[in-house]
Amino acid sequence: MASERDVRARLQRAGQEHLLRFCAELAPGPRAALLAELEPLEPEALREHCRSAAAACARPPGPPPGLATRLRPLPPERVGSASRSDPETRRLWEEEGFHQIALNKVAVLLLAGGQGTRLGVTYPKGMYQVGLPSQKTLYQLQAERIRRVEQLAGERHGTRCTVPWYIMTSEFTLGPTAEFFKENDFFHLDPNNVIMFEQRMLPAVTFDGRAILERKDKVAMAPDGNGGLYRALADHRILEDMERRGVEFVHVYCVDNILVRLADPVFIGFCVLRGADCGAKVVEKAYPEEPVGVVCLVDGVPQVVEYSEISPEIAQLRAPDGGLLYNAGNICNHFFTRGFLQMVTREFEPLLKPHVAVKKVPYVDEEGNPVKPLKPNGIKMEKFVFDVFQFAKNFVAFEVLREEEFSPLKNADSADRDNPSTTRRALLAQHYRWALQAGAHFLDAHGAQLTELPRCLCAQPSHMVTSTAAIWPNLWRSAQGPGRWGLQPFLAHS
Repeated sequence: MASERDVRARLQRAGQEHLLRFCAELAPGPRAALLAELEPLEPEALREHCRSAAAACARPPGPPPGLATRLRPLPPERVGSASRSDPETRRLWEEEGFHQIALNKVAVLLLAGGQGTRLGVTYPKGMYQVGLPSQKTLYQLQAERIRRVEQLAGERHGTRCTVPWYIMTSEFTLGPTAEFFKENDFFHLDPNNVIMFEQRMLPAVTFDGRAILERKDKVAMAPDGNGGLYRALADHRILEDMERRGVEFVHVYCVDNILVRLADPVFIGFCVLRGADCGAKVVEKAYPEEPVGVVCLVDGVPQVVEYSEISPEIAQLRAPDGGLLYNAGNICNHFFTRGFLQMVTREFEPLLKPHVAVKKVPYVDEEGNPVKPLKPNGIKMEKFVFDVFQFAKNFVAFEVLREEEFSPLKNADSADRDNPSTTRRALLAQHYRWALQAGAHFLDAHGAQLTELPRCLCAQPSHMVTSTAAIWPNLWRSAQGPGRWGLQPFLAHS
């Protein structure tokens, strides 16, 4: 380990020597921990990180100059649809996807570096229960979907197959996630096929470009965004592991979408048959001002343009069919070939531009007293996973129905949307529809057949909704006899 003198010299070169201002007060253990945290920070990179963070934050918000004239919607030939395609085309996509899964050529990669801070919890989001009858967590739901797609592909092709699960964590989530998986016996997956790795951390920075000291013995660090994936793949030789396993296609997704279809054979098959090296699932925007990024072309190159960068006038534009012109909402659900990821990690990762996130960052004042700020006081710089779309040789988008594939968990129940209640209702409503399609009938508490979606599963504000826990037991007991089956076995998966 480097000496205090060496670390201080490096920080002086970076203009960040203030990070050691309490070093003399620290006991040997905390002092060693602080020096170990600071040692890997390259002086030039740290100086540039702090400078660029302050400069980026100082730029005025809003659309970049001239962006409106550079925007174009994705051309139809680059877009497929899960709902508007004919059944035979969809069957061919699904068949191809299952074929690739059966050949052990498909892996899934979970982006799970963030904590559940906005949910009001201190543990990883994947460990959260949204209140399903089964009390399953997001991690368990996803693990079971991997097992199911392996089973389906194996049955179709008369073989045993594996879909490896790569999980990118952070300093905050690796330990709790690893322990949670061990406690739950990896949800009956082979531990050798669950590969966890850690993304890099970056110092949080004040508005005037100084790295923030969270405690006397610790720098305020934050994950480098889901776009930190590409450095992490190289740091931990993940692509080499994929190559050893024969993986050619990777499905990348975020932890918080309760409806995510892991290794979705229709999406995989669509991308493979189109010869795509990079693909993205999208949903139609619900309304012009919806706060989601839009997948479109900028100067003829595929990109995700953040909602804050699109002017209201552009957001309101209509296509000839009456729909929004820029309606392809990004849901962080992507397809990559391993070859494309190798190209990004070797050539293009340094070209990715960090994005600014202004946050409330705990710190110590000049006297060493801990402070929890009441308003944003710091900058966290993040890269986004989708910023590599511009480097694709054959990018495609795949439109899916929101009610079938996208319900993110981001906020506590006190928020109006994207909270535990909305995600729970989304999953139960989906399972209700699936059961009806399979021939189920549902009775209410009085034995009368339900003819419409139960009120507790409708998309209403949480204060207007009946408890799902109250109605589902009645539904479980309701259906008997030929062609009328209850949901007890079905909801074992929810």
